[in-house]
Order: sequence, then C-alpha cells, then structure tokens
Amino acid sequence: MPRRHDIDALRVIAFSLLILYHSAMVYVADWSFHIKSTYQAEWLQYPMIALNRWRMPLLFMISGIAIGLARVEGHRLRFAGTRSLRLLLPLVFGMLVVVPPQTYFQIIQQYGYTGGFTHFYKLYASGGLCRIDQCLVTPTWNHLWYLAYLLPYTLLLLAALPLLQWLRGRWGNAGEPRRLSVFMLLTLPVLWLLGVRLWLAPRFEETHALLNDWVVHAESLPLFLLGYVLAIQSGFWNWARQQRWRTLVAALLAIGVELCLRWFGHHPPSGPMPEWALHVPWYLVERIARVTYTWMALLAILGWGRALLDHPFRWLPYAGEAVFSWYILHQTLIIAIAYWLIPMKLGGGLEAALVVGGTVAGCLMVHEYLIRRVGWLRPLFGLKPRPAAPSIPIPKTAGMQP
Repeated sequence: MPRRHDIDALRVIAFSLLILYHSAMVYVADWSFHIKSTYQAEWLQYPMIALNRWRMPLLFMISGIAIGLARVEGHRLRFAGTRSLRLLLPLVFGMLVVVPPQTYFQIIQQYGYTGGFTHFYKLYASGGLCRIDQCLVTPTWNHLWYLAYLLPYTLLLLAALPLLQWLRGRWGNAGEPRRLSVFMLLTLPVLWLLGVRLWLAPRFEETHALLNDWVVHAESLPLFLLGYVLAIQSGFWNWARQQRWRTLVAALLAIGVELCLRWFGHHPPSGPMPEWALHVPWYLVERIARVTYTWMALLAILGWGRALLDHPFRWLPYAGEAVFSWYILHQTLIIAIAYWLIPMKLGGGLEAALVVGGTVAGCLMVHEYLIRRVGWLRPLFGLKPRPAAPSIPIPKTAGMQP
C-alpha cells in the first residue's frame, strides 16, 4: 500500500502536543503534577480539558491504524516478537534511567527530601519511598504508561485478528460506506464512551497502573482495535474527509457545552435559578457533551489529516524517527528545567516559555547528537538499528587479477 503520510504526521503532531500539555501541567491550578510552579492559573484548565479529551484516544487509535496498515496478518508471531522488544526495552530503560529524576525532584519539592540522588536511587530501586502518611510506588513508568498499555493491547489484537478481519469485511471497503455503517460509526462509539463515563468512571479511579485501570482500558482498547478495523477502509477515509467540516462543528459545539457547564459549576449565578433549570439533568448533559466531543474530535482530526497531511513532507521522515525518543525524554526535561527555574521567580510567562523552549532544545540535542548516532542507544529509545552503510565497490585497475 502507498505510505499514509497523514497517519505519520498525525502521530508526530499528537506526540509533540505532549510537550505543551505536560509543560502546562506545571502551571494549571488545582491539578496535581510531579512538580508545580508558584505561578498557576485556573483558566488553563479549559484548553487543557479540550486537549485532554482526545490526545491519548488519538494516539491509541493511530497505533491501531498503523498495525492495520502494516498488514501483519501473515506474520503475527514475528510481529509480536519485534513489537514486544521495541516496546519493552524503552519501557524498562525509561523506568530505570529516564524517569527517576522526575521522582527525585518531586519528593524534594513536595515532601522535603534532603538526601542526594545516590541515596534516593537506592530507595527508588527498592520501592522504599515512603513517609508516615503516603508511599510512592517505585520503580514507576510515569508518562511512559502508554508503552506499558500498548504492548498487551497489541498482543490482544494479534490474537483477535480473525474476528477483526470479519468486522473489516462487514464494513465494506469499496466506495462510500453503507448508511447503517455510518450510523453505527457515529453512534456506537459515543454510546460506549458514555457508558464508561456513567458506569465505570464513578466506581474506578484512573491509575495508569495497567492492572485494575478499568476506565482507561474501556476507553483506549476499543479505539485501538477500531483503528485496526478502519485502517484500510478507503470508504471510511473518503467519508471522514468529506464530513470533516460537520464533525469539526459538532466537536466545537459539544466542547462548548461541556466547558460552559463546567464554568457555571465553578461560578454559579448569584440569583435564583429558573424553575426549568432545576429539572434538567445537567450531569448527564455534561457527560453526553464530553463523549460526543471526544468522538467527533477524533473523526474531525482524521478527516482533516487525510485532507491536508497526506503529503511526503520533507520534515516527516526525520520527525517520525525522532518522535519516540522525544516522547521518552520530554517529561524528565520539563520537570528538571522547571525545578531549576522555579526558585528564580522569573514571572509566569518567562518561566513557562523557558520550560517549553528548554525542553524542545534538550530533546533536539539529545536525540540528534547522542541517541540517533550511538548504535546501542537507539533501541533503548525505540529507534530501529541504524542501516548498514552501503559498500563501495573497488574499481579494477589495469593488470589486477579479478
């Protein structure tokens, strides 16, 4: 199949947004994070919510699409082995090397830890980071939880390939999708996500700890599998591109409803509420708006990506390789830079700009001058081995025997 440049570009964009999102976590008020600045703003919650609703669902859906485009049906065992190695190595290396500084700076700022990094690392490696009222589970994967989830999801997908291929056939690949398929595509994901929000979310906390993380699994795994099913459905991609304005408008209306209700919840009107407003199930309305926004935003992003990004951009091959190492590095750099800058009291705007700029510069330099050039480091950051240099034929000279 021809290369799907739009999927490659969306993957790069989605991972790049993590730098902005996790940088903003340092400054958003009332949200917990590993380290917090003294400059915090409540208004940041609203753009963060708008981004948060689809950023990880998009990544899981793109991961399923990528497997679907890779046509792994004929070599499932080989793909399972290579994918397991490519995910496990960065995960283990990240937990032992990349993530520990995040926890170190966290316990200094939040718990008043005064020991050195060597003493801390012994506690980190042994799982002994406890105080009287709280323990931190270590070693931990922190922002690398996506890798820990992607591996079992991939193995489950490979085991369920016969069923998923049957679903592909039921969709129909040629031409426009059937009306029933479009109706199910628009409604079933919304109804599923609504069930998760109404039934699972009130009962289970989102932990990112893999085990017993039922809410995240119920949201992420179906989207991952759906991505595989839709990957080669040309009818779906044509439809998504054609409907991109409608899905975008629907997404904007839905997030507008959710954010307005959230704002009124934090800033209720001073006067009495109208009688009719007292009988509206606002919680249900907010949940419906939330899940509708999530799914419509995903459809809009895929449709607009198909329309605008399916080109062999010159930057895409380099960015496609670099994005994995940037993903592994970025949060550690954010926390380290913020920890260093916070005591300087530079002001919120300058401090945040330096955190983002320093993180981008750090990721760029470490990837360009270290990771991609050192052979043994490449697999530890999810990169494929460097291709062997082409051999240069030695020209024959007069009188030389062949």
